[in-house]
Amino acid sequence: MADQMDESEIRERMERAMRTLPRRTREVFLAHRVDDMSYREIAERTGLSVREVERHMTRAIIAIDRVLDKSPVRWWERWRRW
Repeated sequence: MADQMDESEIRERMERAMRTLPRRTREVFLAHRVDDMSYREIAERTGLSVREVERHMTRAIIAIDRVLDKSPVRWWERWRRW
């Protein structure tokens, strides 16, 4: 479905999804995707472990995917999509 949306609609949905993320999850996601920081760098900057950074990234990706796709995904189907 995401490939059928125009760029402005995708951007709008992404911004909406970002606003729904908890502060720390949003911070981790943006540090990785926008600032191009590694998980280790993010962990050092935030005081989280690398594993916690991975969890925040997973939560962010799932939340954003839900907003962009709008179709319900069962928990076991999420892992096949990546």
